[in-house]
Amino acid sequence: MPRSNRPRRPTPGRTEHVPLRSASLTRVESAADGEWMVRSVPGSSSAKTYRCPGCDHLIPAGAPHVVAWPAAEFGSVEERRHWHAPCWQARDRRGPGRRRWR
Repeated sequence: MPRSNRPRRPTPGRTEHVPLRSASLTRVESAADGEWMVRSVPGSSSAKTYRCPGCDHLIPAGAPHVVAWPAAEFGSVEERRHWHAPCWQARDRRGPGRRRWR
């Protein structure tokens, strides 16, 4: 049977799990804002530019950073957020109204 070269479309209303390309391990972190799945992304694995929800600045392609998502939503694309590592570490010390990611 010949192979179909047409892209497969996901079912409407359902987002497919898209694995992160980082070779590092995912860890669980608990904080006052809940449990989070966290993965460090080395600069060599970062191919896109992202906006950090902690400082609202850009994370350029090729810059090491952290990807975090709620532990209850294992790998949900809509819930993943890319953070500068220092911004992720300081998220509990920021004042109210500073979080733009929720």
